[in-house]
Amino acid sequence: MAAHERRADSLTAGHRARRAARERHAIDDFLYDYYGTRPSVLRRWHPGVGVRLEPGPDVAVPHGRWRWYATDADGVVGLDVAAFLADRGDSVRFVHRLLSAIASRPAFTGCFGLHEWAMVYRRREHRHPLPLRLGQAGTDAVVESHQIRCTHFDAFRFFTPEAVPLNRLRPTRESQVELDQPGCLHASMDCHKWATKLGPAVPGDLALDCFELARDIRLLDMRASPYDLSSYGEPAVAVETPEGKAEYVARQREFAQRAGRLRDRLIEVCATLLDAAEPPAGVTG
Repeated sequence: MAAHERRADSLTAGHRARRAARERHAIDDFLYDYYGTRPSVLRRWHPGVGVRLEPGPDVAVPHGRWRWYATDADGVVGLDVAAFLADRGDSVRFVHRLLSAIASRPAFTGCFGLHEWAMVYRRREHRHPLPLRLGQAGTDAVVESHQIRCTHFDAFRFFTPEAVPLNRLRPTRESQVELDQPGCLHASMDCHKWATKLGPAVPGDLALDCFELARDIRLLDMRASPYDLSSYGEPAVAVETPEGKAEYVARQREFAQRAGRLRDRLIEVCATLLDAAEPPAGVTG
């Protein structure tokens, strides 16, 4: 638990310092604003479903006071799967279905991060108070000279109205299970979202691995965007050039592999929860 808290504090130190100073950060704030990440929740260590904690000679297990945990007569504490599923069962089933579908598909790596470009297409006002590397006209020209193929609804829904018809697909919330695929940076970042949804069922190391992955992907997402990040000391991945495309795809594949390993572990968490809810073979009623 102490090691988990130290790692969590290290991962969120910059954000917590900026928050205390009332400063904003166009790259990192996404993880806290969009995903609703709270450092205090991230630093809370959970052993994960199926692991039980024995009290020490003079120390009780603190988890016994936390939501969705149960304490046996001998003081051993573990996740109360029935109580957790009573509250979060629908979410667990959806996450299991979505992540299993993503894991079953090949990675598509031909989008080149142009979703961020489509979010500022033909717009004078942008989501971030940063200049555009190529200016508005140059940014619009990049969008118009490429084929846009965004599969992720939570990126597509931020496209400007002028950019929407340029996308080959029409992702919706209802089609997310059918369209999300492992090469998508946002689908990989969402491992953090699903780990958060699964809460205390997820072991602490997996939760922090998912958060760290999302943090690393977010940096690439913004470096490949049309925004000028020189004020943050971050060089661009110029996806409008062949060299930039090659760099983006190489990083995209690395992240897809890394996310795949974490996604498999999240699927296992879901399966363990759902298996525990099933009655033993031959038992009915």
